[in-house]
Amino acid sequence: MNRWYAQRGQYSEGLRFPEVACTLERTHYYDQEAVEAFWSAWRQDVGTGRLRTAGRRPGDGRGNHGGGWGRDRRDRAVAIALAELRQAGGYRRGMAARLTREHGGGERSWQRAMTEARAVYEREREHGQGDVGTASGSERAAG
Repeated sequence: MNRWYAQRGQYSEGLRFPEVACTLERTHYYDQEAVEAFWSAWRQDVGTGRLRTAGRRPGDGRGNHGGGWGRDRRDRAVAIALAELRQAGGYRRGMAARLTREHGGGERSWQRAMTEARAVYEREREHGQGDVGTASGSERAAG
């Protein structure tokens, strides 16, 4: 909201963010009806797809903001960790460190992959799936 308010002069009257209704202790308050009318007009004219221009970096909503490992590498790491969990019959202390030594990369990245794989493994056990393939990224996100 601060960005829209600061840049309100750049937009036409219909797309201009409303004026501050009052300020209490440095907190701005706006008229709710005016903000709802602004948001409705903004969505129709500009759309919500341009929200990324508000300073948000593109990402997949799962912590990958266009850098780092990348989701496909993370999916492979999770699949490797999940296979280790299945082979061992569950989590054992030091698994992430061993995977780091065997496959390279950072230990913290393997710890995150192991945490994600453990969640998938536990869901499989709850649903009685056992050793039925590896879950894809979309299956993990949906679960």
